[in-house]
Amino acid sequence: MTTSPTQHLLQPSFDDLGRHLATTAFVVVDLETTGAGPDATITEVGAVRVQGGEVVGEFQTLVNPNTHIPPLIQVLTGITDAMVADAPRLDQVVPPFLEFARDAVLVAHNAGFDVGFLKRACAAQELPWPGFPVVDTVGLARGVLLRDEVPNVKLATLARHFRAPEAPNHRALTDARATVHVLHGLLERVGNLGVHTLEDLLEFTRGVSPERRAKRTMAADVPASPGVYQFVADLPDRDGVLRRQVLYVGKSVNLRNRVRSYFTAAEKRPRMEEMVRIATGVETTVCRTDLEAEVLELRLIAAHAPRYNRRSKFPERQQWLKLTIEAFPRLSIVRAVADDGAVYFGPFSRRAAAEQAMLAIYEAFPIRQCTSRLSERRLGTGCALGELGKCLAPCDGSVTRTEYAEVVDAVRTSLTTDVRGVLEAPRKRLESLIAQQRFEEAGRLTGRLESFVRASTRARRIGALASCPEMVAARRVDHGWEIHVVRHARLVAAALARPGEVPQS
Repeated sequence: MTTSPTQHLLQPSFDDLGRHLATTAFVVVDLETTGAGPDATITEVGAVRVQGGEVVGEFQTLVNPNTHIPPLIQVLTGITDAMVADAPRLDQVVPPFLEFARDAVLVAHNAGFDVGFLKRACAAQELPWPGFPVVDTVGLARGVLLRDEVPNVKLATLARHFRAPEAPNHRALTDARATVHVLHGLLERVGNLGVHTLEDLLEFTRGVSPERRAKRTMAADVPASPGVYQFVADLPDRDGVLRRQVLYVGKSVNLRNRVRSYFTAAEKRPRMEEMVRIATGVETTVCRTDLEAEVLELRLIAAHAPRYNRRSKFPERQQWLKLTIEAFPRLSIVRAVADDGAVYFGPFSRRAAAEQAMLAIYEAFPIRQCTSRLSERRLGTGCALGELGKCLAPCDGSVTRTEYAEVVDAVRTSLTTDVRGVLEAPRKRLESLIAQQRFEEAGRLTGRLESFVRASTRARRIGALASCPEMVAARRVDHGWEIHVVRHARLVAAALARPGEVPQS
């Protein structure tokens, strides 16, 4: 297990900077179609290629759809059956368009519509889709413009807002030219937000802030190996002194790829956006096996209690059932196992599960449910549970300490060795509830028993492992053997033995 120091923000390299927007070629495309359904096809293609703010080429052609153009579409676009009768077919248009757009970024207004038709046309002709980067001016406008600037993000509205010389009119080339002016206006706006490269622009359209993307250099020296990573920050403590704090702990089979994902649109959790904004560095620990990484992750979470980790991963939130040691023992739900000689049963991930298991024991054994500390010398008054036969009522002297101890011994046996006492006791009541069609009550009783059985199975496994002084386990994997040394249920060493190598811990 090797640990790397904190990776702080670095000066970005040329590879990190990406393709500058001023040198990136964009092909703004617009299509006219016979409709929007799966059977619709293209009737016109219009495209404008721009680079550095200048138009460097245009592409326009009508397309013979080999089908009738609906009257409503003819009225909307002005494209009639007669106009496309002698136009080239789609299989004659797609290849030259792909050549026109080679090595460029596709831009469209509501890009999903236009790109979807182009992909479908390529698939119909068995042409590979080139995998163009795509920018949608609709999504870009929504991320840049405020509602008091434009009432909506329709192309006509945006063209007026950015004073495009040509108004869109549902003809492909005219609409593409209008979209060019909209694109340039939007790029000017995002430039003020620190978006200067194509990579910045694509992440911005996916909701990634420039500040978050700027921290991607934290992953520059992270190894492409399995292990555990920690996002850290230098924050003031209560006395105002800057101290290193762990914000988040995670594990991955590829640390570099996982850490990089936090600075892209792949990471969508809102709390992670805030965490990355606060973080000042990343620390990584390379592990040899997945188990070593999982154990180390849990240990680091327990040690640092990072504010951005899920609550369910905190081991201190586990619950245990405890059979107390006193004159008249009782069951209690506790958060930790103490070295006090008492019997502990669990762990449970949620308090509700511990309560269900406790109720299953109460169904089987009349052990007291009160929390008072009792003694044979100091008696009290009985309770309703005693009158109902649900409790032996040691509080009012109904049973002696010896008689009560017999029931406690039966509870202890059920918790440690034999669960049949808990499972068999409520059988008659369960059969009675089912016979009376009281299925909800029967379901609740069954749920309690299932919770008890799950906890008992887990406890037996943990108990058997904890009683073993040392165990060495090996597992065959694709690249060798994973070897682990476990002592009293705690992982103490891990190694990976590749063919021909001596295992190194």
